[in-house]
Amino acid sequence: MAFISSKPLFQKAYKEGYAVGAFNINDMEILQGITEAIAEEKAPVILQVSAGARKYARHQYLIHLVQAAMECTGIDCVLHLDHGEDFEVCKACVDGGFSSVMIDGSKYPFEENIALTKKVADYAHAKGIPVEAELGKLAGVEDSISVAAKDAIYTDPDQAVEFVKKTGCDSLAVAIGTSHGAYKFKGEPNLDFERLEKIKSLLPGFPLVLHGASSAPADLVKKCNDYGGQIPGARGVPEEMIARATKMGVCKVNIDTDLRLAMTGAIRKVFVETPGEFDPRKYLGPARDAIKEVVKRKIKFLGCGGKA
Repeated sequence: MAFISSKPLFQKAYKEGYAVGAFNINDMEILQGITEAIAEEKAPVILQVSAGARKYARHQYLIHLVQAAMECTGIDCVLHLDHGEDFEVCKACVDGGFSSVMIDGSKYPFEENIALTKKVADYAHAKGIPVEAELGKLAGVEDSISVAAKDAIYTDPDQAVEFVKKTGCDSLAVAIGTSHGAYKFKGEPNLDFERLEKIKSLLPGFPLVLHGASSAPADLVKKCNDYGGQIPGARGVPEEMIARATKMGVCKVNIDTDLRLAMTGAIRKVFVETPGEFDPRKYLGPARDAIKEVVKRKIKFLGCGGKA
């Protein structure tokens, strides 16, 4: 078992028309639920660590937790930095054992994004580590990322070609209408597949990434609300839309919100039904099981089961 590069995973996914699930981890139970599902479904996996997760659980804890999970399940995985905000944090993760990093310069003007991404790519590539970048801005809120809908900018296909050429990045997160968090659409869900197809045609064989791709399934939202939650009106990206994108050059799909919904609903259920319970194992255990079921569900519509 080892941390592996995302490059061969993406090459196979692109060729065969599926996507690899990239799941955010924050603690042991989330990690166990993900990796147990991955092992049973024989799927490839990317385990993502955000800036918020590194602050919450600490870099060293997460590294060793992932190593333990691989030993217990027999899987290999990509350990990926999600939304690295500057060169320093990307360097720390490259030097600290991660096998993939993302530099998110999307908040900067085009040329500044290019310069920052190239700096990270040059450093990471010298150590054999692939780099994901982002062009365009997704609306929504997740960890330290907050972009108002009016400030969201879809990825320009021609700029994407120039960006990839000048930065040397290995994969590119594109903005086509997804957003971070559980409230993605006020009206009918809509992704710009025409834009995605144009980007794919201009960058043949190049792996694209969808951020903000959780589906906020109605059953998970309902469970949270039925047991005292207050998250009305949550709407994610329909799973059939994500499945369609996997046939259009999208090789990596980020999923975080759905894990949070599943975990929260399971914990709330225990608290409501057994209010005298105070053993963390009695509510974190069901939360872990809920995570596992969600990951299995994602693997099916991503099409990556049996592809490890």
